[in-house]
Amino acid sequence: TSAYSSPAKSLGDPGITPLSPSHIVKDSDADDAVEQLFLVVVAIDFGTTSSGYAYSFTKEPECIHVMRRWEGGDPGVSNQKTPTTILLTPERKFHSFGYAARDFYHDLDPTESKHWLYFEKFKMKLHTTGNLTMETDLTAANGKKVKALEIFAYALQFFKEQALKELSDQGGSDFENTEVRWVITVPAIWKQPAKQFMRQAAYKAGMASPENPEQLIIALEPEAASIYCRKLRLHQMIDLSSRAPVNGYSPSDTIGTGFTQAKEHVRRNRQSRTFLVENVIGEIWSELEEGDRYIVVDSGGGTVDMTVHQIRLPEGHLKELYKATGGPYGSLGVDYEFEKLLCKIFGEDFIEQFKIKRPAAWVDLMIAFESRKRAAAPDRTNPLNITLPFSFIDYYKKFRGHSVEHALRKSNVDFVKWSSQGMLRMSPDAMNALFKPTIDQIVQHLSDVFDKPEVTNVKFLFLVGGFAESPLLQQAVQSAFGSRCRVIIPQDVGLTILKGAVLFGLDPAVIKVRRSPLTYGVGVLNRFVEGKHPPEKLLIKDGTRWCTDVFDKFISADQSVALGETVTRSYTPAKPSQLVIVINIYSSEQDNVNFITESGVKKCGTLRLDLTGTDASVPNRREIKTLMQFGDTEIKAMAIDVATSKSVKVGIDFLNY
Repeated sequence: TSAYSSPAKSLGDPGITPLSPSHIVKDSDADDAVEQLFLVVVAIDFGTTSSGYAYSFTKEPECIHVMRRWEGGDPGVSNQKTPTTILLTPERKFHSFGYAARDFYHDLDPTESKHWLYFEKFKMKLHTTGNLTMETDLTAANGKKVKALEIFAYALQFFKEQALKELSDQGGSDFENTEVRWVITVPAIWKQPAKQFMRQAAYKAGMASPENPEQLIIALEPEAASIYCRKLRLHQMIDLSSRAPVNGYSPSDTIGTGFTQAKEHVRRNRQSRTFLVENVIGEIWSELEEGDRYIVVDSGGGTVDMTVHQIRLPEGHLKELYKATGGPYGSLGVDYEFEKLLCKIFGEDFIEQFKIKRPAAWVDLMIAFESRKRAAAPDRTNPLNITLPFSFIDYYKKFRGHSVEHALRKSNVDFVKWSSQGMLRMSPDAMNALFKPTIDQIVQHLSDVFDKPEVTNVKFLFLVGGFAESPLLQQAVQSAFGSRCRVIIPQDVGLTILKGAVLFGLDPAVIKVRRSPLTYGVGVLNRFVEGKHPPEKLLIKDGTRWCTDVFDKFISADQSVALGETVTRSYTPAKPSQLVIVINIYSSEQDNVNFITESGVKKCGTLRLDLTGTDASVPNRREIKTLMQFGDTEIKAMAIDVATSKSVKVGIDFLNY
């Protein structure tokens, strides 16, 4: 053990010891916050590649309105959402978001654009940063660094202002932020610090405040999707496994054409931007009985998230059966493969330089790729053409001294040719090969989940999220799992999460049971038992032999936690005269933790109860009750001195320790 083997000794903190017997009270009704009344729920789907918002008035919850059409937009990409891109001026002030940011940046002269700070696909940073803090940086396209918290707050503030403006225009009078309940969606597989980071960014953007945290709900993306899928009627989805006609199209019109017709059908109804959610349980849902399981696969730009839910009747509440899993297998993986292909043809040194020297042209090239990426389909036979920006061709010639055409001939990459119109011509096979690594990872991960004992007899698989629009992914999932369950895709699949998040904001109690992602406990002293406790943990105080650094567990990783459930433990100060009682809360991804010094145990909260000045006639074994309330993506802890009812509260904090 290291010299620092005992934090308790080194801090000289007198510590607490459990009052036996330790008891758990399940009491979900106690001191529930009085529900505030909001006029409207606005949900923001802050995605890796694209973002959007939708809202519903609490008076007419069956109408969900998706945000106004955006200016800008790309050929071949339907824009109910806007790209998650943000532009700051050279002085680091917010300039624009979405298409506006991208187009403005693109139109800047290269000499000027290198001073502007342009960010895209930055949400993944929260998933990939191991030790995320309020100080974590993001890197702009020009290589300059800015605090991630600022960028996220700017983006959320932008959405807040857009939504309030739209609500005010619609209502004819100014809409106040206090009248709105905000819901922000995050991937379920994000670790706690990333979820907390989102909440802090929202506070900074002025959506809610630490004094009024209920105004903001952080919702998990696959849960939101799950809530929406429950409402589906048969005409609102495409059942890949049915052999019967769906929407009156027979399956012989391959998936692709069925989709186009279905999309036409949706497009005709889209002008209104208002979706009616019938307040019934959808038809597909009526086939599910008590205890049935289904899996929601949310495949977006950055991550793919999987959640297994079970129905609890009569209200159809959802219970999470298996903790959310997934990984960074979003459609960005396809872009990355395209970039690798370009490096193979033109050389990595050139691509790196080109990205730095001509960042706007690089963005253009990726936009051109994006629209072709969406045209990829399993049965496609004609090639896909990707326009190379003029500055790419020009810069390559300067850089290498020979033409792009020459590079393609010499690279002997099959399936990619140069067309006389100045385009890269990719065969469908070449395009499909770019999808393969990402799709294989998704299918592999899904098979692993299907093999888990908790995941037997899954009835349905709902494929949602932006990447679920890809016929290649649809076909892969259907052929791998179609025999085990019915694979179902909601029609406006890219908006599923957004609409589910609005429904969640209207009725947050619909999710009843979650799995705790971490083990939580507090550090305590136990009476030292020879032979049971390691000798280096011995601490002698006033003649009593204590074992220090014991991890007293509140709840284990993967344990079911009912929403709002409170776990209570009682402690007493190890030294009766002690008046300042400090309770440290720890978390770990491991299940069986014995000491707070074990690797992977992190401190995530401190309750400091100061009892100076309270009546001295307190019993010599003072009882300090400690409560942890689980459920929402936030966890609250509280300590109460039973004799005097003095109490202190704290939110579990994963960013500042």
